[in-house]
Amino acid sequence: HTLPALTRAWKLQARASTVGFDWNDARLVLDKIREETAEIDEALAGGDKAAIHEEIGDLLFVVANLARHADADPEGCLAAANAKFERRFKGIEDALEAEGRTAKDASLDEMEALWQAVKKREKATG
Repeated sequence: HTLPALTRAWKLQARASTVGFDWNDARLVLDKIREETAEIDEALAGGDKAAIHEEIGDLLFVVANLARHADADPEGCLAAANAKFERRFKGIEDALEAEGRTAKDASLDEMEALWQAVKKREKATG
């Protein structure tokens, strides 16, 4: 119970797989992810905060299972995604600062365009 929640989910699912309670193809896990996102959509439409939280938890649990099927550490994947987000958002802030503005001064559309430009530069430079 002292493990981070994503790691614990990964280990719980790994243990269940030892007795055959598992999908045999990662694409089937993706189907379950789609099912969970539909359930989140329903919960959001209903506005029941407890149901929304439960469905988000279910989604995260299934995503940890996808990581296991892909032989990927979910904590490492999330840490890398966090770092990528921080780097790209800093790119937005830097671009706006060069214009004498802040993110609070920009519209969502402007920030999205800057995000895409940062992303494109990253892909071009590897």
